[in-house]
Amino acid sequence: MKKVVIYSLLAMLLVSCGNPNLGTPKPRMYPKVDYPERNAVNFAETYCKMSFVYPDYFEVNQDKYFFDSKPVDPCWFDLQSSTLNSQLHCSYIPIKDREHFDKLVQDAFKLTSKHNQKANYRKEQLIENREEDVYGLLFEHEGPVASPLQFFVTDSTSNFFRGSLYFNAKVNPDSIAPVYTFVKDDVIKMIESFKWN
Repeated sequence: MKKVVIYSLLAMLLVSCGNPNLGTPKPRMYPKVDYPERNAVNFAETYCKMSFVYPDYFEVNQDKYFFDSKPVDPCWFDLQSSTLNSQLHCSYIPIKDREHFDKLVQDAFKLTSKHNQKANYRKEQLIENREEDVYGLLFEHEGPVASPLQFFVTDSTSNFFRGSLYFNAKVNPDSIAPVYTFVKDDVIKMIESFKWN
């Protein structure tokens, strides 16, 4: 009886190995991204005191609300891209005095530092355009962070502008890396073309 059971199990094993209808597992893949064309557009909204160049795959949406109240300044907006499932949150704050300026810079560092817990690495890059009186810092986080790129620019006396890039998807650095690189290039061009009005 034991021999019959053993031979039956061996026969089933051999038959199952030779079944051509069984598929092989497919490797894990990420969705294909169709990158939009880059056509430069001048940002010249009347509610803002600055101008810059940005790609037309972004749509400008002015923020009307900040939690339960209005934003500090009308020049709070998002550059949204439904194609790349991303948005750049932008906020402008007029500087009152030196103490206020120091607080704005500290707040920018605090907001960036909140991502340090999940980040593997943080890189800072100086922004300096003396001709246009634009100075600041660009922060890049590597790892599974909500906002991999943030920056602020200022003239240090009157104007302070901050931006944070977010992707509307689960944070997976490997899957968003190509899209992040594509968008990052455009954010850097935006900063390089930045002018106060």
